[in-house]
Amino acid sequence: MALFDRMEAEHREAVRPLAARMRPRSLDEFVGQQHFLAPGKLLRRLLEADRVSSVVFYGPPGTGKTSLAELIARHTRRTFRSLNAAAAGVKELREVLDRARADVSTGGPRTVLFIDELHHFNKTQQNVLLPDVEEGIVALVAATTANPFFALIAPLLSRSQIFELQPLAVGDIALLLRRALADPQRGLGSRGITATDEAIEFLATICDGDARRALTALEVGVLSLTGSSRTLDLATAEESIQKKQIRYDADGDEHYDAASALIKSIRGGDPDAALYWMARMLAAGEDPRFLARRIVIAAAEDIGNADPQGLILAQAAAQATEFIGLPECRIPLAQAVTYLALAPKSNAAYVAIDAAMDDVRTQRTLPVPVHLRDRHFKGAERLGHGDGYQYPHDSAEGWVAQDYLGVEARYYEPVDRGFEAELKRRLEDYRTRRSGPVRQPPATPD
Repeated sequence: MALFDRMEAEHREAVRPLAARMRPRSLDEFVGQQHFLAPGKLLRRLLEADRVSSVVFYGPPGTGKTSLAELIARHTRRTFRSLNAAAAGVKELREVLDRARADVSTGGPRTVLFIDELHHFNKTQQNVLLPDVEEGIVALVAATTANPFFALIAPLLSRSQIFELQPLAVGDIALLLRRALADPQRGLGSRGITATDEAIEFLATICDGDARRALTALEVGVLSLTGSSRTLDLATAEESIQKKQIRYDADGDEHYDAASALIKSIRGGDPDAALYWMARMLAAGEDPRFLARRIVIAAAEDIGNADPQGLILAQAAAQATEFIGLPECRIPLAQAVTYLALAPKSNAAYVAIDAAMDDVRTQRTLPVPVHLRDRHFKGAERLGHGDGYQYPHDSAEGWVAQDYLGVEARYYEPVDRGFEAELKRRLEDYRTRRSGPVRQPPATPD
């Protein structure tokens, strides 16, 4: 049986793809994620202290979530069992938990329970995990591409360490590719194939931080070499991988993070960065009308009266987007984005309306002063509406010192940038003149 078991294992290994065969066998072989796995960092400390109870790995595909789960089990000498949340139900989950409890009860090793795509578990399934995680029966290692703070229940989050995995750097991917070319047992080393630096650099870049995708392309390139060719060159590498896939979830983190980066680049005066984030969103299939709405908001929120032309241009770009659609609407959107990024900035109007609305919500509601009230109805004169109102256009300069609120309040404070500097000068002049004798409204009639 041992002979047959070994043969079966060899046959299974022979059909495994390169990316699966090259999974790291130790923490020292693991590439990337040093922000939490380097010596002295949190995950490494948890492993060294053997105190891994519940961890959630969150990040894009191909960054090492499954490999880390297997390494944790190997490092802690625990039984490794796995489930895919998209296919498993409560019944399968309870069976695994019962087996883990039985192992512990009979003096056996604890279990590392790896659950892939944990965000597919509903609240009931997630709650089933809690008792065994709490008691230490299983060490839960979960992987998800969805933000766990939105996808997981609060009790599970509170019991878990959350580690966010980043896309692997180009240098890290290149290291993995060269390692796979050189390894004669698990990799492609027995074939005697080399690769040019240009081919390695291309695959390491085009995979966008996804090690699995890069290794798959390398395997395709090497196995498809024909004739006497023993070198994987750039042309062959380019033919071994599909067009670059842009990671983007229209309803997830990528959507909101890219939109945030776009607005902050405009606010920070960097048109090149703003164009990149907009291009990334458009290339990934983002609705250009969403971008147009965000650009209009940015024009009012971040540029404001420092350059009133910004809002006009942004609104024109939004209208053009509705009128002409993709792909041409990228041009007026780019025009608006670059103009706004380089425009003088002010959020004074935004701050002012929020302060006024806060007063409306939290302070006593102010009555409209009698002299400002509408008098265009029969009987208004009997109520005294409009009495004492001074019509500014009757003044030679089109302005009179008159109370328009009934109390002293300051909301709008223009900045010394762009056109708003001129508005600040005017406002200071009006406030200075209004601080003298001001016509007060008559007393409200009983």
